[in-house]
Amino acid sequence: MRTLTVNTFLTLDGVMQAPGGPREDDDGGFAHGGWSVNYWDDRMGEVMGEALSRPFDLVLGRRTYDIFAAHWPRATDETARPLNAATKYVASRGRPALDWPTSVLIEGDVAAGVAALKRTDGPELQVHGSGDLLQTLIRHDLVDRYRLWVFPVVVGRGKRLFADGTVPAGLRMVDSTVSTTGVLIGTYEPAGEIPLGSFALD
Repeated sequence: MRTLTVNTFLTLDGVMQAPGGPREDDDGGFAHGGWSVNYWDDRMGEVMGEALSRPFDLVLGRRTYDIFAAHWPRATDETARPLNAATKYVASRGRPALDWPTSVLIEGDVAAGVAALKRTDGPELQVHGSGDLLQTLIRHDLVDRYRLWVFPVVVGRGKRLFADGTVPAGLRMVDSTVSTTGVLIGTYEPAGEIPLGSFALD
């Protein structure tokens, strides 16, 4: 059984849209693209390097795949090598030309395809970005681990990781660190139903 880990950059108010640049995703007139860039520091690079140092494959939505495929094959830094070497499983409603080497289209129903992929032998499956795909994976309880990078910025409206329709559930933090720029990097795993209680006095 393969583990599926979500790696997502989030604003403090939960938006994951266009962290890397103004032209990354301006759906809905989103005007704050690139909100994560100037918070990057050495500690964040170390955490990302650790996440990419072990064998993994990628599960990507079509938009994120196109962004990655336009950048990483031409990049020469240490991050590029494992991303280029990984098998890229791509969710798309169409039949796109997947020109980035070792890219595979997920055929048919995406949730069923990812569930079947998790049952195969192989390395960890990592999801980066891919907001629309993540809504499907969360709704079908296919996420084993969330690595959330929460940035000290609020942007108001935008695409959210936990959007309307998210199934209520508890999570437990299994690891955390904070960058020098105030980015909280927390790793969470599903913990079943939300343990409800009350502070009301009898």
